[in-house]
Amino acid sequence: MNIVLMGCPGAGKGTQSAKLQEELKLKHISTGDVLRAEIASGSELGKKIAGIINAGNLVPDELMISMLENIVKSTDAGIIFDGFPRTVAQAEALNAMLKRFHREISAVIMINLPESEVVKRITSRRQCKKCGAIVHVDPAAPATVCPDCGGELYTRADDTAERAKHRLEVYHHDTLPVKTFYQNSGKYVEINGNQTPEKVFEDLVAVLKKVK
Repeated sequence: MNIVLMGCPGAGKGTQSAKLQEELKLKHISTGDVLRAEIASGSELGKKIAGIINAGNLVPDELMISMLENIVKSTDAGIIFDGFPRTVAQAEALNAMLKRFHREISAVIMINLPESEVVKRITSRRQCKKCGAIVHVDPAAPATVCPDCGGELYTRADDTAERAKHRLEVYHHDTLPVKTFYQNSGKYVEINGNQTPEKVFEDLVAVLKKVK
C-alpha cells in the first residue's frame, strides 16, 4: 500500500502520517523532514534548498524526485508520501518513479481544513531545537520549553503569519490542480481535518481499510 496524504500547510499531515506509520507498518516519507535534514547537513545542496524554502517557494521537481527515489529504493515497506506531490508535474514524475520499482499509488487522501484554522495552527507551531518535536503553543502565552525533552522551542522561518499566508497562496496556485489529477484516477478521497486528531485518524483508517 502506497499512500499520498494531501492537505494545506498545517492540516496535520505529519501528525497523521506518524500514526499511520505505526498502525499500518508503513514507511513515512515527509518531504519537509527530508529537506530539513539536507539543510542541517550544511551541504551546498542544503544551502540552496534553504534559500528556496525561506522565500516561501517550492523546491524544483527534479530535485525532490531524486531525493525521494533514494529513499524509496531502500525500503520494501508500503509508503506514506507526506507533503508530496505538490504539483501535477510532481504527481506524474512520482507515478513514473514508482513504476520503475513496480509500485503504484493505492490511495490519495485530502485532509480539508478552513484557511483561518490553517493560519492559526501554523503560527502557534514551534519546534524543539534539541529533539525536533513539533509543539503547538498558546499564542497568548507561548511556551518556550519542549514538554518532551526540555529543549528550547523556536518558531521556524516558514511558520510566521506572513509566511503562512504566502504558503497558502503557493498551495492554491500549484497544489490544488493535483486534486483534479488524482480525482481522475479514482483513488481520491477527502476527509474533514477540522476535528480532533483522534477523529481524523479514525476517519483515515476507515478509508484505508477499504483499500486493497
